[in-house]
Amino acid sequence: MTDQECVRFLQRALPRLELRWPGFRKVRGQVHKRLNRRLEELDLPDLAAYEMYLEAHPAEWPVLDSLCRISISRFCRDRGVFQFLGEHVLPEIARMAADLGREVRVWSAGCASGEEPYTLAMIWQTLVQPRYPQVHLRMVATDADEHLLDRARRAAYPASSLREIPEGWRQVFFSPAGDEFHFRTELVPSVEFRRQDVRAGMPDGPFSLVLCRNLVFTYFSDGLQREVLEKILERMPAGGFLAVGTHERPPLRTGEAVAVRGHAGVLRVGREVDS
Repeated sequence: MTDQECVRFLQRALPRLELRWPGFRKVRGQVHKRLNRRLEELDLPDLAAYEMYLEAHPAEWPVLDSLCRISISRFCRDRGVFQFLGEHVLPEIARMAADLGREVRVWSAGCASGEEPYTLAMIWQTLVQPRYPQVHLRMVATDADEHLLDRARRAAYPASSLREIPEGWRQVFFSPAGDEFHFRTELVPSVEFRRQDVRAGMPDGPFSLVLCRNLVFTYFSDGLQREVLEKILERMPAGGFLAVGTHERPPLRTGEAVAVRGHAGVLRVGREVDS
């Protein structure tokens, strides 16, 4: 299978899955490799034969959908986002929670193998908890891929996944074990991992902070983006924060949310804060 053949196939097939080709343009190599493996499993000669197989076997479409899940994950990915969350967003959320006597609830949507919620847990433990020791952080992390969630629960990572974390964090939060580094989950707030596809269901809110980065607003069709965004916003209180990919532009309507000054990847629900 050539790259050009793969591109043509994806451009035809992705709309059937309510996915959009532009999101896959730079990361299609991952899907290309998976498609090659799938052709070998089915003993099919090429993508033309696979298209015929899809039409004859509707149950293959969910399999193709799973092949199109992009899993690029590491600790502190887009470090500037996490720095902004740690210095500005989480302290404000913690302050409001302390004033109201509430816990802080956070949802990581599309958490992959856990690096995102664990990064947030380290930030909370390092920068926020010392200032607001009375405030409890509760995190829910969801993904559609059970294999990735198993890795997240095991919390063991290659050195390459840690290359962007701040100086000193590796020694505090990780224990070396052969070629891997085990995240010391006992040192940080617990994370509940759930298998859940945002297209089919979401955890119950409210969540003061939702991280939905490099998933919905990159790969989903325009209509599906709008549908998922509405459900996310329903799970956020007034004044809650939504973190998206730095190059993503959610289909917001006037008044729903506004960009937070200081970082384009962080939005705030555009209503008055509940008292």
